[in-house]
Amino acid sequence: MKVGHILERREAVAQRLVSGEWLAGHLDDPDLRIIEVSSAPDDAEYRQGHIPGAHRWYWKDALWHATDREFATPEDMASRLGRIGIAPDTSIVVYGRPVQYGTYALWVLTMAGHQDVRLLDGGRKGWITDGRPLRPDIPLNTSVDYPPAISDLSSRVGRDDVRSRLGQPGRILLDVRSPEEFRGERVSPPPGFDHGAERTGHIPGAVHLHFRDLLNDDDTFKTPEHMQKRLTQVGIHPEAAAEIVTYCRLSHRATLVWFALSFVLGYRQVRVYDGSWTEWGSIVGFPIATICRSRAACG
Repeated sequence: MKVGHILERREAVAQRLVSGEWLAGHLDDPDLRIIEVSSAPDDAEYRQGHIPGAHRWYWKDALWHATDREFATPEDMASRLGRIGIAPDTSIVVYGRPVQYGTYALWVLTMAGHQDVRLLDGGRKGWITDGRPLRPDIPLNTSVDYPPAISDLSSRVGRDDVRSRLGQPGRILLDVRSPEEFRGERVSPPPGFDHGAERTGHIPGAVHLHFRDLLNDDDTFKTPEHMQKRLTQVGIHPEAAAEIVTYCRLSHRATLVWFALSFVLGYRQVRVYDGSWTEWGSIVGFPIATICRSRAACG
């Protein structure tokens, strides 16, 4: 894709990313709903304070199927949205705690067929860093009817598709985990408890870009120019026609890079391998690669 076309696409999709200033000016918009998506199963922090008017979702309960390791169906999502006053034409702004849970929710909502989903740049951390207010009030919205939408899975790719195209031209696998995970020293990011896949390493042929390289300290996205410069360093160029598949451990971080590429930089062919390393690294017979710095580090 030529640079001129990239710039045109950036303008067309720019409304997907909203600033704290924009959201602060639209808090009273009756056609807007805000959702905080949290990694924590308890709501203690939310009850202490959240962006005014924001509902809270625990990511697993809201975005996954109740029993299967699968996403919520369009029918389930329609019910969850309708209960908090969201109709098919309602604008939704999601924000994450931490930031990548916001992009994960946007990705899942988009696959479930909701048309107008936006991301708060910086998530909860960016809002607080800017000194904007938090409120403890729990919003009460009248439930509405939400007919199930038509799902759109075009941004998702599965393990068999990834494996069948290993080493083939026209696709770039982009591993966005921490350097320690990519090298094969850990299966989850430091410094916490190391858990997840059965094996360490990365998918053969993948290039590495830590997702934090695209973010400022306050979790807002860096400038498009800075992000593209970093991408160029790992061999990703806007002129290339290659499809890009992002992955991490559980696909949260992968969706953040998917969002940056698709809705900030204007790339067209970006998809997420949702099983990511937790799935790939646990399947018997699936190939892996490691960069061992020592026997102790890589076993």
